[in-house]
Amino acid sequence: MVRRSIRLTGPSGAPAGVPSGAPAPASSASVEALSARFAQIRAELGVPEDFPPQVREAAEAAAAAPLPAWTDLTDVPFVTIDPPGSTDLDQAMNLRRRGDGFAVDYAIADVPSFVASGGPIHDEAMRRGQTLYAPDRRTPLHPAVLSENAASLLPDVVRPAFVWRFALDGEGAVAGTQLVRALVRSRSRLDYAQVQALADAVPPDADGRAPEQHDPVAEQAVLLRAVGLRRLAQERARGGASLPLPEQEVSAENGAYRVRLRPALASEDWNAQLSLLTGMAGAHLMLRAGVGLLRTLPGPDAGLVERFRRQAAALGVPWPADEAYGSFLRRLDRDAPAQLALMHEAGALFRGAGYTPLDGGPLPAVTTHAAVAAPYAHVTAPLRRLVDRFGLVVSHAVATGATVPDWVHVALPALPAAMSSSDARAGKLERGCLDVVEAAMLTGHVGERFDAVVVDVTKTGGKVQLLDPAVLASASGALTLGERTRVRLVEADVATGSVRFDTPSPG
Repeated sequence: MVRRSIRLTGPSGAPAGVPSGAPAPASSASVEALSARFAQIRAELGVPEDFPPQVREAAEAAAAAPLPAWTDLTDVPFVTIDPPGSTDLDQAMNLRRRGDGFAVDYAIADVPSFVASGGPIHDEAMRRGQTLYAPDRRTPLHPAVLSENAASLLPDVVRPAFVWRFALDGEGAVAGTQLVRALVRSRSRLDYAQVQALADAVPPDADGRAPEQHDPVAEQAVLLRAVGLRRLAQERARGGASLPLPEQEVSAENGAYRVRLRPALASEDWNAQLSLLTGMAGAHLMLRAGVGLLRTLPGPDAGLVERFRRQAAALGVPWPADEAYGSFLRRLDRDAPAQLALMHEAGALFRGAGYTPLDGGPLPAVTTHAAVAAPYAHVTAPLRRLVDRFGLVVSHAVATGATVPDWVHVALPALPAAMSSSDARAGKLERGCLDVVEAAMLTGHVGERFDAVVVDVTKTGGKVQLLDPAVLASASGALTLGERTRVRLVEADVATGSVRFDTPSPG
């Protein structure tokens, strides 16, 4: 499994990650030259360049409409946490202590308030499926007047939202859940590095509690750590699995693109736990009513797990017989070559993800997501992903005892195919653009040798992960899984995005 997602830090002003290590080599081609190639890739994949006039007009009218008469929660001091530069803000949080436990208010942008069923915005979103990312631009699911303005949970403005209100006990387990449509107002827009710094400045006591903060923003960071760590413990206890593969980040610096490996911050994991908490709550509501769309992943069969155990043994990575694979994966260290290779090999355990509709009748054979180790549904990113809008409407109807709208029932059968097609296009776009940037970075270095780790082996070679620059590519020759080796660059073609190495004999 290769984690190759684009983090934009270039001229588009889209999300950025946290760079690591020394500067990676820059591409030899200019930003303008590579952007022309990215445009070709988008055209080949049918990525739309703009919204039709009728969609823009409908979005402008929706943005200008009066706010709905939802419950007033504007006194709750929400904050948002997103990559720097983000303006399509789907989620806002407010955390408080509640006796020995916590109260979690998690506000999700109320996109259904702006998108009429069967209208031009709805129809265009069905065609697009999700926001798409390339190094030079973002292709949004909804027009910017909504996704980056009227529907976005920007600071210091009143916005409609679905607010999930969780009561958690001292261990982070859910003691109660409510879901209301409300008007909210975010007070601060934070990024992950800011949250990490605020939390790190207030170490917890021996019992895991941190002193209360006079700064309300710092208090949110400290409470997010407390809740996030407890929810991570809950995930481990139920057998959840996560794969900490290094993530490639593309940035535009000084007129050229670079790719580097981006280390994940703990604050990202803490924040992700709020999204998982909400997705599980949405799935349980859908299962209760027998209506909705689950995100499912079958568990790996015993044969795959046993094969993975043999790979771990062959690479000399200890794995006790009584330890579940999810716990084992969580312990892997990507800085150790053998363990980095195992992370890539673990991709075989996470295949078969899909969208499973519920609309009456018997439940499907698979209703859980194996990596989450629970039923799960997408309900936290409606500005950027099509299915979340439907999931929120279903969840709210079930939570309040209302009838699920007919338009949801009508759309449900088409949603799995729409999302699968969109996911495939997003993956091809990201892979194609990353291949081009990697090739551009290595142009002019053909014949040179690089340090690499072998992360996959085939009959004719395999794949190697270079750590500087952060390139993942094919290599021919005799390779040993998990081995640190020297490879020679034999091809770097920007036009095709092809990068190839071989393993020459010493000397």
